[in-house]
Amino acid sequence: MNLSLNVIASLVAATLLAACGGSNTNNVTPATPVNTLATLDGKAPLVLAHRGASAYFPEETLEAYTLAIAMGVDVIEPDLVLTKDGVLVARHDVTLSASTDVANHPEFASRKRAGENGDGEAVAADWFTADFTLAELKTLRARSPNHDAAKRYNDQFKIATFQEILDLIKLKASENGRTVGIYPETKNPSYHLALTKSGALPVRLEDALFKAIKDNNLNSKDAPIFVQSFEPGSLKYLRQIGSLTKQIQLIDAYDVDFKTGKMIYGTAPGNLVYSQPTDWKLAGDTRLFDGMLTPAGLAEIKAYADGIGAWKPMLIPVKCALDAAGACKDVDGDASFNGYADSTMQAPTSVVADAHKAGLFVHVYTFRNEKGYYNQPFDAKGDASVELQAFYALGVDGVFSDSPDTALKARSSYLSSLGK
Repeated sequence: MNLSLNVIASLVAATLLAACGGSNTNNVTPATPVNTLATLDGKAPLVLAHRGASAYFPEETLEAYTLAIAMGVDVIEPDLVLTKDGVLVARHDVTLSASTDVANHPEFASRKRAGENGDGEAVAADWFTADFTLAELKTLRARSPNHDAAKRYNDQFKIATFQEILDLIKLKASENGRTVGIYPETKNPSYHLALTKSGALPVRLEDALFKAIKDNNLNSKDAPIFVQSFEPGSLKYLRQIGSLTKQIQLIDAYDVDFKTGKMIYGTAPGNLVYSQPTDWKLAGDTRLFDGMLTPAGLAEIKAYADGIGAWKPMLIPVKCALDAAGACKDVDGDASFNGYADSTMQAPTSVVADAHKAGLFVHVYTFRNEKGYYNQPFDAKGDASVELQAFYALGVDGVFSDSPDTALKARSSYLSSLGK
């Protein structure tokens, strides 16, 4: 079944739109102004549709973004990679097998090759976006790598360009009178830069993004756009070439130590893939992401960015209960320890308060409705809104959610509990 954008938009009931509301933050058109909250600006936290409404339709497609807009989100988020002919497209990975039907296209069988995943990890064999022109990618169809509900729509929707997503926002703004923000990520910028320097790509990723920003009249601090990256060099370069948009430094870690509730920032070669920015590693800089969460690190970020994008356990740690042997207990009864699903939320860290003190807003990733290793904590008891409201109460300025309707409802409930 092929669904038109109009049909998809109509899937969300008008009552949901009324219940969800909006925010009055960062020049995203508000539904209801809210003041004096614990956020940096005292206004309602943003709900950010992570790769669109990706729990319901294959991620990064126009259909997923259309559904998210219809739900009433404040901002939609695409990850950006480059095609062989220099076009920005929305894909989370530089490889294609997990999120498209490329394996079903015999005409592209010879394109499968070894390479790396953009973060320095070896890929034995896959198809790479940078080996395909936009016209070739448009013959593929998107698949969901994560959500069972979204997988029902596999192989139906096309890969979207960044410009198509921007055009969708403009269309919906003209139809609804409400502006939705855009939150692009420069995906694996060091990887893309190496391809540009080798001649495999005709343009630098950031240069292509900055051109799109200017062409769409978004190059101002007040424009409804946030540009994010895990690599500081990417954000600094954008500033150097004249970008005035709000910028966000994303912060990662190798894993969570569920026994202690602490983050793991590994020093072994393999662990460094997610323990430090790729551009730092390539430059021989031995610092890890954890330094960004200190007051000194936050002050350094403030010089080139306006906010941070933090992983959930950096703000509210989770910890398991230990058995007599010192191992994490299976408390949800599924016969195995499963990370978040068998762990409970602990006292918050000082990161939000420290970031706000430094003048940085805090957006947090990623909230999902399903149980799973990094999804809901055990003490949410299957209700994703429990976890979300804990973060709203902490004062985060925005939440990334694969199910943005749930995040919107949780925000509405939280604001109602405060009499807002």
